[in-house]
Amino acid sequence: MRSVRDIKVFQNIPILVRTALNVPVENGKVTNDYRLRRALPTIRYLAERGARVVLIGHLGDKGTETLKPVAEALGVLIRGVSFFDETIGVRARGAVRDMASGTILVMENLRRNKGERANDTEFAKELAALGDVFVQDCFDTCHRPHASIIGVPEILPSYAGFLLEEEILELMHALTPKSPSLAVIGGAKFSTKEPVLNALLKTYDHVFVGGALANDFLKVAGREVGKSLVSETDKDRVKKILMDPRLVIPTDSVIKNEMILDHGPKTSALLSGLASKAKTILWNGPLGKYEDGFNGATDAFARAVTESKAYSIIGGGDTVAAIEGLGLLPLFSFVSTGGGAMLSFLARGTLPGIEVLH
Repeated sequence: MRSVRDIKVFQNIPILVRTALNVPVENGKVTNDYRLRRALPTIRYLAERGARVVLIGHLGDKGTETLKPVAEALGVLIRGVSFFDETIGVRARGAVRDMASGTILVMENLRRNKGERANDTEFAKELAALGDVFVQDCFDTCHRPHASIIGVPEILPSYAGFLLEEEILELMHALTPKSPSLAVIGGAKFSTKEPVLNALLKTYDHVFVGGALANDFLKVAGREVGKSLVSETDKDRVKKILMDPRLVIPTDSVIKNEMILDHGPKTSALLSGLASKAKTILWNGPLGKYEDGFNGATDAFARAVTESKAYSIIGGGDTVAAIEGLGLLPLFSFVSTGGGAMLSFLARGTLPGIEVLH
């Protein structure tokens, strides 16, 4: 895999960059620019060397959102940013040709075109026509088989940006943790977490399952879960993981209206004890129904991690937002920009968007 450092010529070269533009937007304004700030090193590196930097990315899942407010927020962080209201076509190619060296153009939301998610060959060719070189710097979508992720690198000379390089390096460390090690996986949907749980149980001393995901294990363990959210999955698959001596499940819960909404103080104390002894801590996913204010266990564990001496790696948008809200984000060793991509990487050791770079 070649690095952006390996690009030989920059001056006035149109360089197509798949970057992380999927940030929260409310009432036409970006409310959290964390991902944009993480994208800056690669963008700045290319612009300062005179490239015409063409940024492509997505916003939201529906394909209806516009990246215009994201371009405006990026323009506050770095000079020379403009926005173009299309992604492909004659007008888009003309806009790129008209760019001055060292400037940055944000193209419209990729997901407005169905060809993005379908990895349509013609759409990939249209995207590739915007640049002479491709840089992948959007780790959080590298697990998606989309046109901008795996289609374009098959057409253009492709390189890894600084953020992608950093993500790979740090998560490779997470694959070989120093012992004692603790992995904490929250969220929901057992089917999406099963591969990473199986992988982590091979390398981590303790793997704690939290959030709604824990309900599946509590139910199979014979604990009362009431009306709590549980997955529709094969109980034997849950039981197989539950029987692993490295797996840790909650010992008590916060219950409202017959639903488990957070972990209780005994569970928080258990996690704090494991964190205090750990040399490596990996965390992905809040521990309670954080969006509804049930953040006791999440906040307690975040503080326990920062008070430990462990090398700490976290990921997942909700997890990062929760920790950032506490003002603790700078105290973690590494913060991944990926949620699902991080889990996929930990399960497989690679991602489609990384494998295709050449």
